Amino acid sequence: MKISVFTVMLPDCTLDRTVELLSRNGYDGVEWRFTKSDRAKREETPSFWGNNLSTVQSDASEEELVALKRLTDDAGLEVPNVAAYIQSGDLIATERAMRAAKVLGAPSIRIGVPGYDRSRHYADLLKEAREYLHETQELSRTYGVKGAIEVHFGNIASSATLARQLVDGFDADRIGVIYDPGNMVYEGFEQYKLGIEVLGDYLAHVHVKNAVWQKTNAAMPVSVGGAGGAVSSEQAKPHDPVWRAAWAPIAEGIVHWPQVIADLRAVGYDGWLSFEDFSGSAPSETLLRENIAYIHSLL
Repeated sequence: MKISVFTVMLPDCTLDRTVELLSRNGYDGVEWRFTKSDRAKREETPSFWGNNLSTVQSDASEEELVALKRLTDDAGLEVPNVAAYIQSGDLIATERAMRAAKVLGAPSIRIGVPGYDRSRHYADLLKEAREYLHETQELSRTYGVKGAIEVHFGNIASSATLARQLVDGFDADRIGVIYDPGNMVYEGFEQYKLGIEVLGDYLAHVHVKNAVWQKTNAAMPVSVGGAGGAVSSEQAKPHDPVWRAAWAPIAEGIVHWPQVIADLRAVGYDGWLSFEDFSGSAPSETLLRENIAYIHSLL
């Protein structure tokens, strides 16, 4: 398997600095964050989803993309995926990202999935999403770039099984799935090997991160009557969640990466493992050095 970094985790690193650090620390590739930065945030402190300096602008010119391709090539880095931020159904943004990926030499882009917030029925969202995937598949045939949905909490592909249901029947050379067990700590957990087997040929890429569950400061409802006693009216009222998920260092969260790696090997996966560490547990360069050492110890 090859190792890369999704650059969302390097908000304080410019594109040049990102390439330098990845090359120095022995990475095989760089998965670029691809979106249009909010100009209003460019004076803010660097952050994952705000002023992220390691972002390829979605309106970059072809000349700028060619220069970036030259930079990564000179550093010996591949671009396994362009991690675009695309709304499901946005074919203009999808085509723009595929054009950029073709210039950068990336075989795939991340594409959108409808969110799920209880306001619309799953069946309606699934129908719309599959219509979008059908159009994306046609674009993929034109550009030779695969469209990959990501297993992600908060949308209709929060588990490997749900992701397979969404992509089932499409050409696996054109439409794929980014497997992300870290996201499944938040929502959608399944046994790793089961999920990987369910995805089958649709498994296109793997994101590496971790998370834990933490107690919140929510007030616990007070019961009366002791064990087995009646439930008080106060206890029956809605209350804030008592637990919440939070990001954690790669080796210290709920995801047991030794097992994930073993299960990926068992099904013959030899593709990319791409770090997306949101723990903030150390400076960027330290995380790059420690994360790759950890994952290499498992391979």
